[in-house]
Amino acid sequence: MNSVPVAQLSSPELAQLMHFYAESGVEWMLEDVSQDRFAEFEAFEARRSTQTNSPVADRPVPVPAPATPRQQAQERGPTPHAPQIAVPAAEVIVEAQRIAASATTVQQLAEAVSAFGGCNLRNSARSTAFMAGNPAARIVVAGGLPGADDDREGAPFSGVTGGILTRMLAGISIAADEVMMFNFIPWRPPGSRPPTLHEVEICKPFGLRLIELVRPVAVLALGNYPARYLSGSDEGIHSLRGRFIDIEAGTISTRLFATFHPQDLIAAPLNKRLAWQDLLAFNSEISN
Repeated sequence: MNSVPVAQLSSPELAQLMHFYAESGVEWMLEDVSQDRFAEFEAFEARRSTQTNSPVADRPVPVPAPATPRQQAQERGPTPHAPQIAVPAAEVIVEAQRIAASATTVQQLAEAVSAFGGCNLRNSARSTAFMAGNPAARIVVAGGLPGADDDREGAPFSGVTGGILTRMLAGISIAADEVMMFNFIPWRPPGSRPPTLHEVEICKPFGLRLIELVRPVAVLALGNYPARYLSGSDEGIHSLRGRFIDIEAGTISTRLFATFHPQDLIAAPLNKRLAWQDLLAFNSEISN
């Protein structure tokens, strides 16, 4: 999934999200499980009243709680650290840049990414899900993180998200085999967690080189991650969507247009209307 956790959103992004919810007609924020706050408060007051009125002699003598595993570990002292498999990020970023630049064709780049062992995400991923599509495409579609289906199939936009993307493109008369698709992060992070900054910087040269080799008229960035990483902005998808942004990819200049990822549309169906408006604007511009 390409949604950014709420804890990682800035104050302006949270304000924009709340404004979007308000415009969409959301009036109440509900929790997953109902909570009777009145009953909780009454129970709390009853416990506090009982503790206040009971004689000191009747109060139980506190018994020390058993030491937690963390406390036990602190008492035993530090233990030797297990060997780390992490690769020094600075060195790997330079190596990734060198490998990406050395690829002169899309096929060479795909093979180089599949053989690249410098990113620790590859150790936990089932497969590399970097790119698929037409090397001569006019449009490059950029995703963020591989989903479970991508990881299983070894290709971006697999499974349900791929079906939604196909319908999105068909709505503006673009066939799926007419575009080049790629995931900015080629390997699925454990538990679909957000990638670290180092992981982003390691993977970034491959996506930029792919855009440089394809030389598209425009890049359609789907979701927060590719929109942010390719534009260099720290804004969220609600701020970046629906407009063209000039970007550089190696020796070429092109334009990026951001909208919602198919997974965003599954999680929040109300975004479908906005995504459709974005696609119409995108198609109108690239058709001129």
